[in-house]
Amino acid sequence: MSGAEPQHIPSELTAVFRDAFGREPSGVWSAPGRVNLIGEHTDYNRGLCLPMAIPRRTWVAVAPRRDRRMRILSRQVPGERTIELDGLLEGNRGGWAAYAVGVLWALEQAGREVRGLDVVVDGRVPLGSGLSSSAALECAVAVAAVDVLGLPGYEGDEGRRDLAAVCVRAENEVAGAPTGGMDQSASLLARADEALLLDFDGDHPPVHVPFDLASHGLALLVMNTRAEHSLDDGQYGNRREECVAAVAELGVGSLRDLRPRDLDEVVPRLSSDVLRRRVRHVVTETERVTQAVAALEADDFDALTALFDASHASMRDDFEISCVELDTAVETARAAGALAARMTGGGFGGSAIAIVRDELVGEVSRAVTAAFSRQGFRSPELFPVTADGPARRELQAP
Repeated sequence: MSGAEPQHIPSELTAVFRDAFGREPSGVWSAPGRVNLIGEHTDYNRGLCLPMAIPRRTWVAVAPRRDRRMRILSRQVPGERTIELDGLLEGNRGGWAAYAVGVLWALEQAGREVRGLDVVVDGRVPLGSGLSSSAALECAVAVAAVDVLGLPGYEGDEGRRDLAAVCVRAENEVAGAPTGGMDQSASLLARADEALLLDFDGDHPPVHVPFDLASHGLALLVMNTRAEHSLDDGQYGNRREECVAAVAELGVGSLRDLRPRDLDEVVPRLSSDVLRRRVRHVVTETERVTQAVAALEADDFDALTALFDASHASMRDDFEISCVELDTAVETARAAGALAARMTGGGFGGSAIAIVRDELVGEVSRAVTAAFSRQGFRSPELFPVTADGPARRELQAP
């Protein structure tokens, strides 16, 4: 096991499964949440992003069924859900459970022979935190389903990339959240002590980038503002639709076709100031990912600071996905001595991250907590993270 997750989760989850379903699970699997170091709303624009997995994970105990039904319950959400695979898109998708049952549907759409599962979930990725609890659930169920149903073709990095595409389809078409693939790729392909450079313009393999802050006396501090966000509430989809509209007006294949040097020429051609700002963010954010990788490879944290600052300002002003809680966390962390800070994830709430010297983690955390108290916000959740490994089996069947 890795990170801060309790060692007893698999045995506890096995006992809950036994009590709920009257039999033993086939095993226990887990998948990590993620933070994105830089590159927001670039994945669905065929751009670049740089996520990493975190030790906060979603755990599932799973056993196959003989029918085409999923029974699923969560230790965090009351009540058992029972969902039929047949007619899923026309009937009950199970609310939060859609992220799980959608994986079985998407595997079937990919030509795999599937049947039902019994599932117990223990989600340790904070809900609504912008740390991708939804993708962690999908990916944990996906690796479990591949194992217990004996589905071939998902081995190695290439197979994991195909499995990530299955999870994206589940989230888009069953859960109804128009995400672009970064979260699932990070959860399935990450490596410990590395970030993952993802290029969504074509079939590019991921590039693993060393990200070991501890060797430099640094920590990555997650600041969960508890200002909850939801990817299926329309705001994320609106930004995606605005990008599609800009592509149509400009007559390009995607916003990845543009470079920062093109902006002075192409931006005035757009029909609204909103579209101009959306394009400016996506184009400059993709360039910042490239520069951030170079900065990390050179251990140039001054350069990374400037890139984090520019990225947050762009998300706040041009893409308009920040909020007062995120801005407060970022500005307070920087004022308290963080080397760099920015919001992370889809926005409209969720979390920010900060690169902090080890000896200042406590001071920065206290400053952010005090700032939230002064403004009457909910108390934030702050915790340091290291880059963790991918979705995996944690426990064999008893």
